[in-house]
Parts: sequence; C-alpha cells; structure tokens
Amino acid sequence: MSPAVFELERLAPSARALLRAVQSAAGRSRSPMLVGGAVRDARLAPARAAGPADLDVAVESGALDLAARVAARLGGAFVPLDPERGAARVLARGTCLDVTDWRAPTLEADLAARDFTVNALAVPVRELLSRGRAAIIDPTGGLADLRARRLRVHDPRVLTEDPLRTLRGVRLEAALGFRLTAKSARAIRSAAPGLAGVAAERVRDELLALLALPRAALALRRLDALGLLRVIVPEVDAMRGSTQPAPHRFPVLEHSLRAVAGADALLERLRELRPFGDELAAHAAEELGGGVRRAQILKLAALLHDVSKPETRRLIEGRIRFFEHDVRGAARARDIAERLRLPGRARGVLEKLVRHHLRPGHLAASGGVTPRARYRFYRDLGEETRDLLLLTLVDAAAVTGVSPRAVWRRATVVRDLLEGWEETPRAGAAAAPLVRGDDVMAHFGIPPGPEVGRLLERAREAQSLGLVATREQALAYLDSPASEPLE
Repeated sequence: MSPAVFELERLAPSARALLRAVQSAAGRSRSPMLVGGAVRDARLAPARAAGPADLDVAVESGALDLAARVAARLGGAFVPLDPERGAARVLARGTCLDVTDWRAPTLEADLAARDFTVNALAVPVRELLSRGRAAIIDPTGGLADLRARRLRVHDPRVLTEDPLRTLRGVRLEAALGFRLTAKSARAIRSAAPGLAGVAAERVRDELLALLALPRAALALRRLDALGLLRVIVPEVDAMRGSTQPAPHRFPVLEHSLRAVAGADALLERLRELRPFGDELAAHAAEELGGGVRRAQILKLAALLHDVSKPETRRLIEGRIRFFEHDVRGAARARDIAERLRLPGRARGVLEKLVRHHLRPGHLAASGGVTPRARYRFYRDLGEETRDLLLLTLVDAAAVTGVSPRAVWRRATVVRDLLEGWEETPRAGAAAAPLVRGDDVMAHFGIPPGPEVGRLLERAREAQSLGLVATREQALAYLDSPASEPLE
C-alpha cells in the first residue's frame, strides 16, 4: 500500500508562511518535521486548517536555537518553554509555533511517545515546501484511527508520565467528535489520580479549553465518568449525592451539569434572545484576562453555583433547606478559582455570580423590581449584570430539565433587568455626589470610619433614585426614617 500523502495546500496561507520561515531558519543542516495537531486536522478536514496558524515542529536537536531564529526572522516573541528538554514557542503575526527536540533517538520513537496516535503523525517540512506534498510518517496507526474516528493511546505509560494527557484526551474526544477506545478509557481512569500532581496552570488551561467547547457539559460528564472531575474539583463528590426538595428533580451535581448544558445551548444561540441578543453575544465573548472569556466563566459558574449546598443542607420542620449556600458557595468558588490559578478578574466574576445567583429569583418572588431594588442590583452586579441573568436562565431551566429558552419566554424579571441595564444610566454613577465625607462627619459629628461610607452610599442611592437633588436635601434624607439601611 502506498503511503498517505499530505498536501501543502491543505494548510492555511499563514501556516505555509510560518513553515517557510522555519525551513529558512533551519538551513540545510536540519530537517524539521511538522507534527501533531496541524497534520491531524488538515488530514481530517481541510476546513479546519483555514484559521490562524498554530503549528508544532519537531527537530532532532537545537529546538531553542531554531525557535529563536524564526522569532528573529518574523519579528516575533521567543518564549523558552522547557530549556532543559528543548522546547520553545514563537508568537508572531497572530501565529503560534511550538518547536521541540525529539524525546527519543529516532523520529519514529519520538512519535510513539506522544499522547494519542492521531497526534503521532509527522511530515518533513523541506519536502512539503519543495514539492507541495510529502508522505506522512505514521508509526502508530494514527491515520487508521483518524478514519475510524477513534482516539487511542499507543502506550498507556504516556499517561502516567504526564497525567495532563488524561484531561487532554477527554477534550480532544469532545472537540473532534471522536470516541476513546475502551482500552484508552481504562488507561485514563487508571492514571486519573496522577492529575493531582500536575501544575495547576496546566490543568487550568486544559479545563478552560474544554469549557470553550460548544458541548462542554458532555465533556464534563465524561471527565466525571473517568474519575477526572473529582481530581480537578473534589467538591463534586459531595454534590453528587445531595438530594434537593421539589420543584427540583435532580441531585445537586446532576442539576449543575444540566445548568452547564443549558449554558452551552444558550450561548450557541444568544443572538436569538431579541432584542438583547447582539449585546449579550458581544458581552459573552469579552476577555477577562489571560485569554479567559466570560462565556467560559459562565459555564464554570453554572457548575459551581450550588457547590455549598451539601455543606449547608439542613432538615428543618420536615423541609430541606440550604441557608446561606450562596454566601458560603461564593467563598468556596473563590478558593477553587485560586486553586486553579484563574486570572484575578475571572476569579472575581466567578465569585460574584455564585454569591448573587439567587437574587433574580428573590426579585421575581417579591412581585417585581422596584426602583430601589433595581438600583441595588445594578450597584452590586455592575458589569456582571448580564452574566448573572444568563446564569439565572440556565439555573432555572435545570431545576426540572426544561430548555433555557422556555424559561426566557416567561422570565419577565430577567428581561426587565436586561432592558433596564441597557436603558438606565448606570445608577447615577456619572453624576457628582451631592455630599462628601466631610459633610457627613460634620453633620453627624462622627469620626472617619465605616459608618461614613454607609451614609455616603445611602445618600448616593437617594440621589440616583431622584429622591434628593441638593446637598441639604441629601443630609435631611439621611436624618429621616426613609433612609433605611442598605441590604
């Protein structure tokens, strides 16, 4: 049988330009090999190669020197990833190139030591560029696995050597629409405990990549079935068996996974939530730092919004209650985010969503949104207003298993708050305050301290609600019974 051939035209123009820079920097003395995902994806479906270049190249030795030369030629950044083992990255013109030394004496042995057979494919760069096509080197049967749409570990030892590959396997399975072989699934389950010893930053990056998938909930269920989710988030074990009273139909973990599925479905069709769809879609795509987007944190919040229900579960007069699970859950979500080394802003968004996830429901139960309640909601949620209202939809849908869009049709409070956020000035934030700290201290005869801040916020609230318009009116308001304490 003739060897399979890889054609240069299967790669995007940016990828071809990057390979030319690699070969030019390598010269005649080195033979770089295009390996891994780029070969896999271009072979699987040329359309996958149409986006920005993201390439992996392997050389027998001298990876750091080659990467530095490529970075210099392209005017890009050179990032040493693992100098001792010979691994570096080049970031230039919107492209990413990883260059590594062989991890074995031969190319075939290097490929055999990679995570999955569909990633253990290589193409000689010089031949590919000069002829426009080159034979694919496939020592582990990766091409046959591609055709069969299966994900297979060539040697289970690669999972114990780097347990992060267990998590990557589940992500690739979901992203490619493949299926792990039974033997590979068993190997992942066996290697799962080792994931606890992997650097948190590496686990975070894989988890975030998984949450970015359109069907993240299915991938999370797969993580759970293979014993990986409990290693990443040990708190899920307590959630698993924690039952809930009516109208809930599911235990806490099942409810939470259904909420993630709801977020998947909602985010995929956000633009249909008229007339707010375009603004919601743009908001969900906003980056919170470190490449983390709001949509990913929304899904993580859907998973963790009830994380403290098991520890707050109480049977009171025959009824199951979860007092303060929102408050304690926010602290626990913050701990999880810190453990995963999420960027600071992403941690803050996650904590805020878990802390306030009950508020829209409380507003609906109270009969509507008063001007004061609206002010306080926007004040406390700020830029996370939209995120929380989307979380409200998927949380409510997951109570009985209905569609979030079905909830949307009857969620008048959610629509009311979305409309108010678009149309109402941000709680008077742009207006100069009528009173300042010195005014409050002089009027009440109190020293600097927290009480001054509380009084100033009450004055700001009254000003934003249009209850006062002058300094004198504001001070008089603070003297009156109408100036009730803040919630």
